[in-house]
Amino acid sequence: MLDKTFDPKAIEEKLYARWEASGALACNPDSSAQTFTIMMPPPNVTGSLHIGHALNHTLQDVLIRYNRLKGRDALWQPGTDHAGIATQMVVERMLDAEGISRRDLGREKFLERVWDWKAHSGGTIVGQLRRLGTTPDWSRERFTMDEGLSAAVLKVFVKLYEEGLIYRDKRLVNWDPKLKTSVSDLEVEQREQKGHMWHIRYPVEGAQEEFITVATTRPETMLGDTAVAVHPDDERYKDMVGKFVVLPITGRLIPIIADEYSDPEKGSGAVKITPAHDFNDFEVGRRHDLPMINIFDIHACIAHLESIPSEYHGLDRYDARKKILVELDEQDYLVEVEDIKNALPYGDRSGVVIEPYLTDQWYVDAKTLAAPAIDAVKTGKVEFVPKNWENTYFEWMNNIQPWCISRQLWWGHQIPAWYDEDGKVYVAESEAEAQKQAGEDAVLTRDPDVLDTWFSSALWPFSTLGWPDESAQTKTMLERYYPGDVLVTGFDIIFFWVARMMMMGIHFMGDVPFKKVYMHALVRDAKGQKMSKSKGNVMDPLDLIEKFGTDALRFTLIAMAAQGRDIKLSEERIEGYRNFATKLWNASRYCEMNECRASDDFDPSCTAYAPNQWIISQLVKTRSLIDKAFEEMRFNEAAQAIYQFTWGTFCDWYLEFTKPVLQSGSEHADEVRQTSGWVLSQIYKLLNPFMPYITEELYRNMGGQGMLISAQWPSYEGLKPNEDANSKMEWLIRIVSEIRSVRADMNVPAGAKIKLMVKDAKPKTQENLTEFDEIIRRMARLESIELTGEVPKGSIQSIVDEATIILPVAEIIDLDAERARLQKTIEKLDQDIQKIDQQLGNEQFISKAPAEVIEEKKQQKTEAETTKNKLSQALKQLASV
Repeated sequence: MLDKTFDPKAIEEKLYARWEASGALACNPDSSAQTFTIMMPPPNVTGSLHIGHALNHTLQDVLIRYNRLKGRDALWQPGTDHAGIATQMVVERMLDAEGISRRDLGREKFLERVWDWKAHSGGTIVGQLRRLGTTPDWSRERFTMDEGLSAAVLKVFVKLYEEGLIYRDKRLVNWDPKLKTSVSDLEVEQREQKGHMWHIRYPVEGAQEEFITVATTRPETMLGDTAVAVHPDDERYKDMVGKFVVLPITGRLIPIIADEYSDPEKGSGAVKITPAHDFNDFEVGRRHDLPMINIFDIHACIAHLESIPSEYHGLDRYDARKKILVELDEQDYLVEVEDIKNALPYGDRSGVVIEPYLTDQWYVDAKTLAAPAIDAVKTGKVEFVPKNWENTYFEWMNNIQPWCISRQLWWGHQIPAWYDEDGKVYVAESEAEAQKQAGEDAVLTRDPDVLDTWFSSALWPFSTLGWPDESAQTKTMLERYYPGDVLVTGFDIIFFWVARMMMMGIHFMGDVPFKKVYMHALVRDAKGQKMSKSKGNVMDPLDLIEKFGTDALRFTLIAMAAQGRDIKLSEERIEGYRNFATKLWNASRYCEMNECRASDDFDPSCTAYAPNQWIISQLVKTRSLIDKAFEEMRFNEAAQAIYQFTWGTFCDWYLEFTKPVLQSGSEHADEVRQTSGWVLSQIYKLLNPFMPYITEELYRNMGGQGMLISAQWPSYEGLKPNEDANSKMEWLIRIVSEIRSVRADMNVPAGAKIKLMVKDAKPKTQENLTEFDEIIRRMARLESIELTGEVPKGSIQSIVDEATIILPVAEIIDLDAERARLQKTIEKLDQDIQKIDQQLGNEQFISKAPAEVIEEKKQQKTEAETTKNKLSQALKQLASV
C-alpha cells in the first residue's frame, strides 16, 4: 500500500543506487542499436552545483533518458575539467593558511599537493549531479588531466606546431597582476564604476604654445605612448600629420599619425597610442610599425626602462598614476578632469583590474582552423537551436583572432616545448624526443607555462573516446559515438568551447563533433534579474531539492525552458510542480484503493466504454506531442503535454468521469479499472524522463515489471483515435466547464445543488445528456437535468453548441447583492487599469523602470482587462434576470 504522502528524501538516494548498480547507465559498444551520444560539458573539478548547472544537466538527462527508453544505445560521456586557475587558487589558499607559498614548495611538490587535493576534495559536483538524478555513464568518467586525455593534448599540440598552426608570438594579452598569468576573455568581467577622464595636452615639437590634447582614463600608460593619432580626413590636423609631439614627463618625441581609428567627433579628435597596453592601439601600432614599449612588469609595477624617469621605476601602477597627475598639473599639461562612468576589466578569479600586456605567448592560428568550422554550420552539418545563435557564431568566427593558449601557471598541461641554451625551441611529445631533435649534447629547459584549460576541453568529444590510442576498442568507440548527436550548453561559452571543439574535431577527426547545438537560456530570479551573491537572489539547487524534491526542481526547469527565453525561477513555481507530483501520487493511491490495475492480457484497442476509449485516444495523442517536441528540442512543450494530460485530462476529467462507475459497480467497472491502471502505467513511462524518482517508485509499487529506467518507450501501434468517443467526451467537458464557469461567475455557493434546464437540444445532445446524466450532475453539482422549451424567470442562460443551458439561480443567490458585488469589482478593475495606463504613459517611468517591471505592468493590465470583460458579461446576464 502506498504511503499517504510522497516523501522524496525517503526514495531518491536508494533509487539512484539501484539505477547505477543495474548497469542501465552504461553504453554498449557491442550493441547493434542506433546510438545517441551527448558529451557532457565537463564542470570544473573545483565547482559546486549552481542553478545553471541544474538546468543544463537536467536537459541533457531528459534527452538521454528519452532516447534510452526509445531503444537507442545511449552514451552520455561524463567528466570534469582540471580548471587551471581555479584549482591552483584553491590549493594556494590552503598553502597560505599554512604560511607557505607554492614557490617555497617548488613545482613538483606543489603539483603533488594539487593531485592530493583533487583525490580527497575535488569532484564534489559529481556527487551533486547524482542528487539531480542525472544518469551519465559514470563507468566512463574522465578528467581532462588523466593519462589518456593528456596524451591527446600532447599529440594535438605537436601536430599543430608541425603544421605551422601553433606558434610563439609577442602580442597583447589579458594580464592578471595578482595571478601573474594571462587569462582568457571568459575570465574577465567588465564592471561599471565611477571614474575620471583626464585631458592632457602634448606640446608640438618646435612650436610655441601649440598643443594637441588627448584624453585617457589611464594616465600612467602615457609612459608607453609611441604616437598620437588623428583621422586622415580631419581638417584640423592635416598640417600636423608627420610632425612630432614631446611626450610630457619623458621628453620623448612621438609622431602624429593619420589613422581611421581616431574619431573626429569624439573629444579633440586626437588619441594617444599605447600599443603595448591597449588592444585597439596594438592594431594601430602594427599598421604603422610603431615601437611597442611595455611599461609594466608582471606585478603591474613600472618597469626599469631607460625611457622612463628613474623616480617612477618600481612604482605600483596606481601610485604612478597619482605621481604623473601631480607632475602634469605642475607643468600645466593637465587641462581638464572629467567625471565619467566607465567599465573596467576585472579578473573573475583574482578580483583585480586586468592589464592589456605585451608578452611572448603561444598561439593557435584560429583563423585557419575556423574556416571549415564556419562551412560546417553554413552547409547544415551542424545546426544551432535556436537558429539565431548561428549569427552570433558567424560574427565571432569571421573576425576570430589568434588564440593565446599559454598560461603562467603550474597546474595544467605543461607545454611540450624545450629550449636549448641559445633559445632555440624543440616541440615534441616527450623530453626524449626533444633531446633527439636537439642532439645529445644540448642542454634543454622545458617551457614552464601550461596550456589554457580550453585547449584540452576542445578535444573532449574525441579524446574521451580514447583518441589517439589506436586499439580496436578505441576504433570501435570512435566509429560508434563520434560525432555526437547533440551538445547542450549555455551561450556564454559558444566561442570558448563550442567553436573550438568544432575546429579541433574537424581538423583531427575529419568530421564535426556534434550534429546539433542546443543553446539554453539563463536562469534568472522571479523578477527577471540575473542572480548574483551581491543581490542576495541566488537560488541554490541543492537547497531547492532539499525543500521540494529533485523531481519538482527538474520539472520546473524543463517546463520553463522555452527556446530563446530566459527562465524566471521562483519557489512558487517549484512548489506548484511539487503539487503536480503530489497529484500523481494521490491519483495512484486512488487507483490502488479501487484496485485499478491492468491485467497482462489487457488490450486497450478493445475497450467499449466511451470515457475509456477517449482517455486512450488522448494518451496516444500526448505521446505524439511529446515525441514531436523532443524532435524539435522544445523541452517546455514536451513537459506541458505530459503535465496537461496527467493533471487535466486524466486526474481532473477521466478519474472524475469514472468515479460513479466504480462506486455503482456498473457493467463498465472492470473495464474502467483495467483502463485506469493501464493508462496510469503509461503516464509513469511518459513522465519518467522528466520526473524519474516518483515515476520509478510508483511504477514499482503499482506492479511494474523491472525498472522504468530500462523500460521501452510506448509505441501504441494499432491504437487509432476513436472519433465518436472523442466527440462525446469533448462535449461532456464543454458542458460541465460552462456550468462550472457560470456558477463561479454568479458566486453560487459550492455546496448548492441547482437544476439544469436545456433548451433547443438536438437528438445527439439529448442522447449525450441521457448517457452522461450521472456524471454531469455529479461534476457540476446539479439537482437534476431536464429538457425545456421555456426560460423561467430568475435564470442565467448560456450556449453550448446548439443548445441553450439554463440555470435558475434566483432562489439560491441574492441577485441585487450579486449585481452590486460585480459592479464594485468592475469599478475597482477600471481604477487599476487606469493607474497602470498612467504609469505606462509616463516617459520618466518608462525610461527608469527595469524592463521586467514594465513587462509585469503590461501583464497586470492584460489580466485585469480579461477579468473585467468576464465579469461584465456576468453583470449583463444578471441585468436581464
